[in-house]
Amino acid sequence: MTTPATPSSPKPAGDDRHLVAVDATTAVGLEEKLHVFWQQNGTAVLALVGLVLVGIIAKGGWDYLGRQKELDVEQAYAAATTPEARKAFAAAHPEHSLGGIAQLRLADDAYTAGKFADALAGYEATLKILQDGPLAARAKLGAALAKISSGKAADGATDLKQIAGDPSQFKGVRAEAAYQLTSLAAEAGNGADVQKFADQLMSIDPSSAWSQRAMALRATFPAVSLPAAPAAVKANDKNAAAPAGVQVKLPGK
Repeated sequence: MTTPATPSSPKPAGDDRHLVAVDATTAVGLEEKLHVFWQQNGTAVLALVGLVLVGIIAKGGWDYLGRQKELDVEQAYAAATTPEARKAFAAAHPEHSLGGIAQLRLADDAYTAGKFADALAGYEATLKILQDGPLAARAKLGAALAKISSGKAADGATDLKQIAGDPSQFKGVRAEAAYQLTSLAAEAGNGADVQKFADQLMSIDPSSAWSQRAMALRATFPAVSLPAAPAAVKANDKNAAAPAGVQVKLPGK
């Protein structure tokens, strides 16, 4: 008797997952969606990641070069120990803050040597680089004094008054400016201005050494009298007007 062939097992109903291609419209699970996304965008994602890495590497290299350049400038400034070397350094770094400091030191050296025109030029060059901060304030004060010493007394005094009267300026610089004004007034024999600028200095910083020196200058001048009060109402003027609310009693009344 012939054995009939065993029929093949039929596929379970509904088991057709491998017969339908998975795409963005048929993907159901997260894994399938990620798979489809990677197939469609994998190359672009890799390219973007590569660009980001290149940018990070480039920025790191640029920052390193910047730090190295700054270190080189600092070392060059430290090596500039003579006026000639500082002058060369300032010329080589006309926009760097250390170049401004070098200019300030050159200006101070020129002022000390009595080269007031050179000092003024140095202070003005400093202010083109250092526009704020304590060193800029020092340069402003130095420029004012250099103007006075180089024959521009009126311009220098104007600058000193501006510095002394600027509440946003550093207190120590304001105090020195006020003292210099007091000293100029004393040299001119102007006791009223000596008192005025000494009083201004006391209002800025009464405990500073500049205040003590200003008070010493002030003591060499007689006290300035206050303006005379208006003449008193004549006693025999019955029609004289008295201030409102004040009764004036005349003699014999």
